[in-house]
Amino acid sequence: MPHSQTSAPRDSLAGVRLARGASPWLLPTVATAAVSLLRSRRSGAAKAVAVPATALAAGMLWFFRDPEREIAQGRVISPADGVVQSIMPWKDGRTRVAIFMSPLNVHVNRAPLAGTVTSVEHIPGGFVPAFNKESENNERVVWHFDTELGDIEMIQIAGAVARRIVPYVPRGTKVEQGERIGLIRFGSRVDIYLPEGVEVAVEVGQKTVAGVTRIDRG
Repeated sequence: MPHSQTSAPRDSLAGVRLARGASPWLLPTVATAAVSLLRSRRSGAAKAVAVPATALAAGMLWFFRDPEREIAQGRVISPADGVVQSIMPWKDGRTRVAIFMSPLNVHVNRAPLAGTVTSVEHIPGGFVPAFNKESENNERVVWHFDTELGDIEMIQIAGAVARRIVPYVPRGTKVEQGERIGLIRFGSRVDIYLPEGVEVAVEVGQKTVAGVTRIDRG
């Protein structure tokens, strides 16, 4: 049976479940919107600021949402919300599934399998749009998990706007399938490499939901 997955305490605002690591972006935005709204009755300048500030705050709340999920069954599940951008056989026999995340997607990433995090490596790079082929050289965090299928590699790739990747768990952590492991801010890409012999169950253009969409075909 699918199970409900929870995590360590997250940021929250007015009862909205938010991703951990959202506060540095949200609090100044929401504070600006609140102050400008309070002053808007007596100040034309404040009124001019109130509308875009409130819209930006609402957008931030939407972007940093972190809904609970009923974790699906399957050997490998999607680590990200988004759209399958490409499925590419790799030279070593693995298959890379690249998932593009737009700013409208939930940007909390989840563990594709249960296992132990054996490596979390931050690699500096550029900020080419995540849908661009050159984005493979962008700022990124490379994960390796020791799982029942062996070593599983997953890469969080920053995009043109996403300038920060926030890992939630360090090397050596044992994670459950579907557990929250990190956040990418403002549009990005997540690649997962399936081991040789594991058949891909998704197609290019298909929408995925982190913790819910099965990536492999059993």
